Amino acid sequence: MVTGMNLFSRIVVAGVMILMLFPPQIKATEYDYIDISNPFLRKIPLAIPWFKDMSEANAGSILSVQLPDTLSETLAFTGYFKMLDRKSFLMDPKNPDIIATHINFRNWTAIGAELLITGGVWVTDGQMETELRLFDTFKEKLIIGKRYKGSIENTQGMIRRFCGEVMHHLTGHRGFFNSQIAFLSHREGNKEIFICDYDGSRPTRFTRHNSITLFPSWSSDGSWLAYTSYAKGKPNLYIRNIKENDVTTLSRKGIQITPSWFPGKFELAATLSFSGDQEIYLLTGGGKIIKRLTTSRGIDVEPTWSPDGKQMAFVSKRSGTPQIYIQNIASGRVRRLTFEGRYNTQPDWSPKGDKIAYSAMAGGNINIYTIDVDEGQFSQLTENQGDNEAPSWSPDGSLIAFTSNREGRSRIYVMTAFGTDQRRLIFLPGEQTNPKWSPNVIVK
Repeated sequence: MVTGMNLFSRIVVAGVMILMLFPPQIKATEYDYIDISNPFLRKIPLAIPWFKDMSEANAGSILSVQLPDTLSETLAFTGYFKMLDRKSFLMDPKNPDIIATHINFRNWTAIGAELLITGGVWVTDGQMETELRLFDTFKEKLIIGKRYKGSIENTQGMIRRFCGEVMHHLTGHRGFFNSQIAFLSHREGNKEIFICDYDGSRPTRFTRHNSITLFPSWSSDGSWLAYTSYAKGKPNLYIRNIKENDVTTLSRKGIQITPSWFPGKFELAATLSFSGDQEIYLLTGGGKIIKRLTTSRGIDVEPTWSPDGKQMAFVSKRSGTPQIYIQNIASGRVRRLTFEGRYNTQPDWSPKGDKIAYSAMAGGNINIYTIDVDEGQFSQLTENQGDNEAPSWSPDGSLIAFTSNREGRSRIYVMTAFGTDQRRLIFLPGEQTNPKWSPNVIVK
């Protein structure tokens, strides 16, 4: 997560200049409203009135309504906020007060709002400028204020940048607003990789192998996807740049499956079987073998790295059934992590490093669990809703995307890290499976 945040801080939305509206007046730690490690999280009541159109001849009237709606939808997706109905607001919607000296905070506390976001909009010759402010209504204080300027086409990018600032001040993390999700889709007859935004919007086909494609994995800078495809009749490994037509194919004897990028490096782990046994190897981003990581008899697959790269979790049948193990990379020491049940697979290490999400079969159904890396205590997140599998953490560790057939066909859903607020994420024809969340570094 540290790497993602550092990269995020250097990203500039194309055509958008971002200026600090106010210097920080209050330390962010004083506003530690949201504890994302709390499974009994109370949603914070948040009010977002219409923005004030500051343009000449009402040139920003449409955006003054559209932008607060986009802002509300974006923040509501986090699961942290209770968005208050604008019909309850004690204010003139056509002439909102947007600065602290004019705001009657009692009007907002009276309807239960603990946080308030106001905004102003200026539109001139296809360019837009907006000021956005987050207030604590009870303390009657400004938490953050930002000004964004750019083309009207970049308004979504501006809103997402501000939402990242809001989450950073309230949780200490910048959220997931600059991330994407790769997933598999049967939409056009074959199993291909598609990519969408974090909220399921703008799905775009990424591969066109007209074959079976599996196991998408993002590099830690969000620039590369590694995956397996049967395009040449056998499971080969592909390493492809997201933006450029740059692809490397690894086609050794046997299989090349379940790639997983090493944190902060142009290296990845993958399962290869050219030696006769399915073992996990460390590869360069160009597909060359650096070293063999696992050495036991039996299948070793599905590697996933701890955020610091010092440990690797994986699935092995060395004990007779698929179980999750953790290997210390420096010492080579391996310990078994899961002991409950006879089928535990698809591990995904959380960005915070404390838990691993995984799929397990119990009672005839597959469900998603999380397990504490050090203590081994586990929690079941899904139940009584068909099969649920292939969990993938959001880059801030607050959400988990997963596959479920609870509506019949396999679809992609999202939930909080504690299993609450489960809802469908992507609406496409056919089936969608195996979501993989990118780092928080995708440039919109």
